[in-house]
Amino acid sequence: MIDVKVDGRLKSQRFRQEREADWRRLERLIDKVEKGAMSSLSDEEILAAPVLYRSTLSSLSVARATSLDRGMIDYLETLSARAYFFVYGSRETLRGQLGGFFAQKWPAAVRGLWRETLVSVALLVIGALVAGWLVGQEADWYYAFMPKEMAGGRDPAATTEMLRSTLTGAKNSDGLSAFATFLFTHNAQVALLAFALGFALAVPSAALVLYTGATLGAFLALFISRGLGVEAGGWLAIHGVTELFAVSLAGAAGLRIGWAVAFPGEKSRLDSAAAAGQHAATVMGGVVVMLFFAGLLEGFGRQLIVATPARYAVAAASALIWGLYFYGPRRRAKT
Repeated sequence: MIDVKVDGRLKSQRFRQEREADWRRLERLIDKVEKGAMSSLSDEEILAAPVLYRSTLSSLSVARATSLDRGMIDYLETLSARAYFFVYGSRETLRGQLGGFFAQKWPAAVRGLWRETLVSVALLVIGALVAGWLVGQEADWYYAFMPKEMAGGRDPAATTEMLRSTLTGAKNSDGLSAFATFLFTHNAQVALLAFALGFALAVPSAALVLYTGATLGAFLALFISRGLGVEAGGWLAIHGVTELFAVSLAGAAGLRIGWAVAFPGEKSRLDSAAAAGQHAATVMGGVVVMLFFAGLLEGFGRQLIVATPARYAVAAASALIWGLYFYGPRRRAKT
């Protein structure tokens, strides 16, 4: 028994001596990276890392197969796990990943949906025009398009003075935070549904965008009938530019998925839907951010900025910023 133990120790020592230099070298490289000194690595060290990693895995396999020292096996397992994230893990920090998303990936994904975005905007406008015309012909149509909880008392039964008072903003900011949260949640639900239901051949997505346009058209038609069209337009535009563009992009994402499912082309239907879903999901990641800003503008901006010209100025600035951000010229990412 003693001879077996001595022989096992000798094997472990000999095994370690033959390979320990490579293990220590890999460990030093990992230590540098984990301390944030990735840029200090030479080209030779970077090229050597995968080779050292594979050598360490081989050593671990041999150590396990021959039942060598347990402490050595634990050391090699830990070293291999650390080396895996060094060799195959992301070299980019969270800050860098977010920067790349907002600087390149999201705008590029939105530009890639320009056809679907045009269709989505067209559906929004058609819904607004049809609903506005119907409400102009018969005021009771208003109740078919505008949910009661969103109307907030702004309906054909309200007096003109009451309608005008709802456009002047709050005298104080009490409750505006809760209001912004409610509106953000509602708009996010509409956008996410328009995206998610794209798999049903995009029909529900198109219907949701049409319905969103219809609520807009019905609302404006009511205020126009009372001579308050300009004021209502400013009240809506301060947040509507961002909010409605976000909903249009969500609808475009749903249309892209629905089109891929209906017409997969040379790919299988599943592969086509997966590729479209990945593209659309990138767009939706940014849409959530747009809806957050729209919620802030809706809950705070339009309540605190009460002058109609100022509201239109904020809306124009928002349109310019989003237009340049998504469709303006930009430098290509370095490869």
